[in-house]
Amino acid sequence: MSDLALHIPTDVVNGPTSLAFAAIAAVAVGACVVMARRNLDERLVPLAGLATAFIFAAQMLNFPVAAGVSGHLLGGALAAALLGPWLGALCVTVVIVIQALLFADGAVTALGLNVVNMAVIASFTGYGVIALALKVLPRTRWGLGVAVFAAAVVSVVAASAGFVLQFWLGGEEVGQSFGAMAAAILGTHVLVGIGEGVITAGAVTAVAVARPDLVHALRGTRLTQDTAVKAAP
Repeated sequence: MSDLALHIPTDVVNGPTSLAFAAIAAVAVGACVVMARRNLDERLVPLAGLATAFIFAAQMLNFPVAAGVSGHLLGGALAAALLGPWLGALCVTVVIVIQALLFADGAVTALGLNVVNMAVIASFTGYGVIALALKVLPRTRWGLGVAVFAAAVVSVVAASAGFVLQFWLGGEEVGQSFGAMAAAILGTHVLVGIGEGVITAGAVTAVAVARPDLVHALRGTRLTQDTAVKAAP
C-alpha cells in the first residue's frame, strides 16, 4: 500500500479527480516557470541540470526502511534547498514526466496527481521547513544538516498526505477502510522520510561545504559570505 503514495499507477484515483489535479498541476507548474525565470542566473542552470540528473538516478534506487517496506528519494527538499522552491519543483516535475513517459513509472493519467504530491507539495513544504529551521538553528554544517533532514522528513509525509487527500476525493476500492489505509500510508512514509532525510542532508551539506553560494536556502545569511560552511558540529 505504501507504493500508492509515490508514483501513483493507473486505476487508483478516478478520472475526474485525476483531471482536477492535472489542472492544479498545470497552474502550479506555470507559476513555477514564471517565478523561476525571475531568479534564474548562470550559476543555477548547470546546478539545476545536475540536481535533476541526481534525483532521476536516485529515484530509480530503493532503500529498505523496515521489514517488507522500501522507499526511494523524492527529491523535493533536496531540489528546493539547492535551487529554491520554484526551480526545485520544476526539476522534480521533469523527473516525474520522464519516468512516466519513458519508464512507465507512475501512470500518465496520474501525472497531475504525482506532480502535485512529489514536486509541488514536497518542494514547497521542504523549503518552508528549511527557512523556518535556519532562523533558530546555529549557522553551522550541523545546523544546516538538521534543517535539511527535518525538511526532507516533513516533505515526504506531506507528499503522502497529498495522496491521502486525493484518494479520499476519488480513490478506488482497496479492500480496507480509508482510516486504516491513511494510517498505513502516513506511518510508512515517516520511515521513508527518515531515509530521504539522511540522503538529502548529506548531499546538501556536501555542496554547502564546498560552495555555500550555490545553496539557495543559504541566501541572505552570513554563510554565503564565507568560502564554506563552518565545520563546527
